[in-house]
Amino acid sequence: MEKYKFTAKTKESAKELALYELKTDENNIIYTTKEVKSGLFGKKIEIEVVKKEDIINLIKENLLNIISKMGIDAKIEIKNREESLNFIIYCDQNALLIGKQGKNLQALTILLKQIVLQEVGQPFKFNLDVGEYKLKRQKELERLAKRTAKEVAKTKIEAKLDSMNSYERRIVHNILNDWKNVYTESEGEEPDRYVVIKPKEEK
Repeated sequence: MEKYKFTAKTKESAKELALYELKTDENNIIYTTKEVKSGLFGKKIEIEVVKKEDIINLIKENLLNIISKMGIDAKIEIKNREESLNFIIYCDQNALLIGKQGKNLQALTILLKQIVLQEVGQPFKFNLDVGEYKLKRQKELERLAKRTAKEVAKTKIEAKLDSMNSYERRIVHNILNDWKNVYTESEGEEPDRYVVIKPKEEK
């Protein structure tokens, strides 16, 4: 992956120079401040710039390499959905890549994010999915959360959901965050943490 270095009196000037030289805009790059130099003519800031398209290629290449070593033939589609970059794996062994409760998929995501962090020097946000498993699971969780929340609001009895990973718990919390009659809390210890939907006390 190619990295570009630019030096100027300020970080902003160095960034503007990078955008001009690379003929791109700020949405297409990631940069880190690498060095602050002091000399006869004052302070100089050096930034290291990476193009987002190169990061995307890095993720895709490493992902295909890992899957290939698992003996799985797969294709990767890259989609932008709700301002999020999504890498979707299509293969004939979805269950193996997803794992129980999505644990293999979660581990693969963590590994790829660590690879990017080491190469780029800062985190890069993206989602990894297998056959749109996460999208289907998200819709399933939305229906479950809303149905359970309505029951809790009606009966005033809290409800404990099955254990979920942090990504799935966050989905439930976000869905019910603005509900007037219920609130959510995560309880238990990993890897068996779960969400409890509780009724709000009437004022």
